[in-house]
Amino acid sequence: MSEEGNAQRRLGRIMWLLAWGLGLALLTWYFQQKLEQEYNPNQQVQRLDAQTIVLEQNRQGHYLASGSINGEPVVFLLDTGATQVAIPQAMAARLDLEVGQQLRLSTAAGAVTGYRTRLKTLSLGPFTLYDLDAIIMPADSNEILLGMNALRQFELIQRGEQMTLRQY
Repeated sequence: MSEEGNAQRRLGRIMWLLAWGLGLALLTWYFQQKLEQEYNPNQQVQRLDAQTIVLEQNRQGHYLASGSINGEPVVFLLDTGATQVAIPQAMAARLDLEVGQQLRLSTAAGAVTGYRTRLKTLSLGPFTLYDLDAIIMPADSNEILLGMNALRQFELIQRGEQMTLRQY
């Protein structure tokens, strides 16, 4: 009986450890999802009508939104101070973008060397822009700066913690 009791206790301990492990895994997953939602609250862009979307600010006061370049998923950071769409080098390599002419750029961090490229498509919510100029930048970021060469095709209205984009 004592061997059988020890085996049951061992099995009970294993079950408790498995339950705690599963609980910790679920909590980790839940909080990771919550952090991602706070970082990019626009993973699913809110559409008002065929010509209008609304973006929510993240906790840092930025407007990020999920979209795509040439059909590949990316995260955009709306940047009205950027002249052109700016893509970090690692992201450009992942997107298999063609590296064009080298150029010197003035950024908030100082002068850097970038490269011209062209995007076949850039999609944000229901909107798709075609044949768009972009710059490949030496940056350590996972976001693509959505600059004015793309944003000028929209009416931008910011109220409170929301930005409305309406396509002309």
